[in-house]
Amino acid sequence: MAQVRGPGVCPGWATSLIGMAAVLCGCASAPPGLGGGPGLAPSPAAWWHPPVVAGPAPAATALSQAGLDTASLAHLSLAEVIDIALDNSPTTQATWADAKVAAAQYGMARATRWPTVNLDGSATRSDATGYTKTAGTWATTWGTSATLSWLLLDAGGRAGRVESARQGLIAANQTQNATLADRVLDVEVAFFSYAGAKALIAADSLAEAEAETSLTVAQELHTVGLATAADVLRARTALAQTRVETQGHQGQVTNARGALAVAMGYPANIAGDIDIDAPAVPAAQVSASVDSLVAVAVARRPDLQAARARALAAVAAAQATRSAQLPSLALSGTVGENWRDGTATDRGTASVQLRVPLFTGTAAQQELAAARAAAEAATHRARGLAQRIVYEVFAAHTDLQTAARRLTAADEFVASADQSSAVALGRYREGVGTMLDLLSAQQTAATARAGQINARLAWFTSLARLARHAGLLDLAGDSPLLPAHLHPEVVR
Repeated sequence: MAQVRGPGVCPGWATSLIGMAAVLCGCASAPPGLGGGPGLAPSPAAWWHPPVVAGPAPAATALSQAGLDTASLAHLSLAEVIDIALDNSPTTQATWADAKVAAAQYGMARATRWPTVNLDGSATRSDATGYTKTAGTWATTWGTSATLSWLLLDAGGRAGRVESARQGLIAANQTQNATLADRVLDVEVAFFSYAGAKALIAADSLAEAEAETSLTVAQELHTVGLATAADVLRARTALAQTRVETQGHQGQVTNARGALAVAMGYPANIAGDIDIDAPAVPAAQVSASVDSLVAVAVARRPDLQAARARALAAVAAAQATRSAQLPSLALSGTVGENWRDGTATDRGTASVQLRVPLFTGTAAQQELAAARAAAEAATHRARGLAQRIVYEVFAAHTDLQTAARRLTAADEFVASADQSSAVALGRYREGVGTMLDLLSAQQTAATARAGQINARLAWFTSLARLARHAGLLDLAGDSPLLPAHLHPEVVR
């Protein structure tokens, strides 16, 4: 018996098609997956888990890639540390690659001064009778030709493009020099910061020894009834405080060592250490005036030279843009020979093309206006950088003078504080001084030693920054501001 379906009742196949369509629409609206994993997090408050990608394991550290064993780190001088840092720095490598790009672009621009010559060849096999009903007659035609094209004059456009590329190469090379100087400064600051942190540990050892001496004296006097239990407790508290400060400085040493490793292009958690002597400030101080250093910086700073070269490149580019609105003259010629079934035919042409732009709308004028505005902006940026450099040299010179005066005062403070601490200890031994006086004198002496170390660090970093701002820092970290000064070497 035939089934009767009422209105609104779909047949089975139609229901299946509707279901499949719904499933396909749902799949189409879902976010695509990534590598077999979900393409999105399941909710705004849930983690997105990236897919696991099989592949080679990354290298453990940059040190193993460099082939340098950690034991050799202890024997590096500042110049060697800088050399490693420059070799490992991605920034210096990138700027060098940029300079190579600029060199190739300059070569391409210069190549436009010469003509271009192309050699062409062709061979054809065809039916000479076409689509007639008679028997076809096949013919072979082949030939060669040489074509020469040479731009003779273009109202300075080619010269402008060559000059723009040349200045671009100068800017790229000076940018690389500036990057190298920045990296040298970073390494020097990290190097001396590490030396200063280690010097603080040495100062802590002296302070701890003094605190132990005070505790021993207080215990001895307390045994014979010449000191109170409070004196012993105060001495023991001072010793504990000194040890707490030592632990804090140990953390600074660890962080400074990690910063130096990173500056060298290695992981911060690298094994190994650099045994650095505490730097001694030379007796001779910088005698160069700020005006002379400003003159040197304006003449030598690589970043300023790069900015000036970019400005000149923009001016030359505007000149090249202007030439597009002026007449140009080009030479072209072709020589060749064709063969058809053994019969040769020579051919040759020569022509001179004069191109005179008459009307191009306003696009050319707007392009020229944009090029001239870009040149003006680059010129102003270079001038602004020069002004900033003058201030940088002025501020760095002031900081170095301040650091020198601070170091002199710190040396006097240490000498006086050490004498006061020794006198206070003697007075306490004799029973005419108090434990509070002794602990205060020892704390003052410890503060003076830490201040002296920080003053030395400030002097060395100020000297490095002044050399960098004046454009005098070399790749070994030495500064011609103090030609007789040698940076502290590592313990051999």
